Amino acid sequence: MSASVSLDEFWSLSEYVARHPGEQERSERFATRVATPPAPPGPAGGSVRIALVYPVLQTSSSWRRTRSTIRQRLERLGVDVEIKAYLSHPGTELRTQAEQIAAAVETDPDYLVFTVESFRHRQVIERLISRKRPKVILDGLTTPVRTWGETQPFLYVGFNDARSSRLLVRNFLSNRPGPERYAIFYAGQNAMHRTQGELIRLALAGESEKVLAARYYVGSDRNRARRAAIDLLSRDSEIGFIFSTSSEIALGVDDAIAELGLTERVSTNGWGATPEELERLRKGRLDATLMPMSDETGIAIAEAIALDLAGRAEDVPRVFAAHSVLLDRTATRKQIAALKRRAFRYSR
Repeated sequence: MSASVSLDEFWSLSEYVARHPGEQERSERFATRVATPPAPPGPAGGSVRIALVYPVLQTSSSWRRTRSTIRQRLERLGVDVEIKAYLSHPGTELRTQAEQIAAAVETDPDYLVFTVESFRHRQVIERLISRKRPKVILDGLTTPVRTWGETQPFLYVGFNDARSSRLLVRNFLSNRPGPERYAIFYAGQNAMHRTQGELIRLALAGESEKVLAARYYVGSDRNRARRAAIDLLSRDSEIGFIFSTSSEIALGVDDAIAELGLTERVSTNGWGATPEELERLRKGRLDATLMPMSDETGIAIAEAIALDLAGRAEDVPRVFAAHSVLLDRTATRKQIAALKRRAFRYSR
């Protein structure tokens, strides 16, 4: 990477909660709604039009599951819903995504759900949140942007990146306690993926025996991750671990490790618990992977919209952070099956 990435432009989730009285209590009440069976928040559900601009064409099925979960949860809350989806490849079609956002806004939806892929998109968000229609929901980001002050999107929703990164680092330090050189492969330039990689780096900054040898930006591209890993491991024979920040990267890095015959010495982690990741975890080719409780994000979006339609927007927290569970090589098929039932309440 040509330049370091600062987290100063974002509030951490804990910092944002501390600066906003009532947010903690509001978040806890909202989390209870997400975790329990649907209960309509008002006498009439109404109807709603939602536009989704998502980079979904990738190995992970999380984005597709979110779309399905939003629809099902709203219907069970008594809300008639119309969802128009605009899909693209993650990280590689920024112009296409910007055009899709413009097209979505032209249809005048009530809510616009999308992710931050670049600062160009950040400027689009700023314009939308200033005009207040459609209401903006950012999926994949749980660290509010400082410079937006009190003029924030309707909802940030995603996974707790700080907690997920700590789980991976804790597992890494427990299983590989000795001196070691490692690298971090970043999945993209958007805030979500930069934050994931930087949180890992910061968590390991005080570990004197762990040396950060390289940082690579490889996009959400399995083959690019494979080529980058081959290049890195061919140049630096002391690398013992590569942190992956997406499912595609994990599979590409593991492909490279196997191709170079280094499976006994070098490893990586998964990020998403896709079927292929779980298979490699069972074979001992991944140290661990994170299984997101995927449907929580879609349920949270639906619950926030239902509360808003019922005139209860004050009950919607600014940020909802879903959970991820770490699975290591000791995970059994029974344990994985139980977690899948919990993760995919609607989108099985």
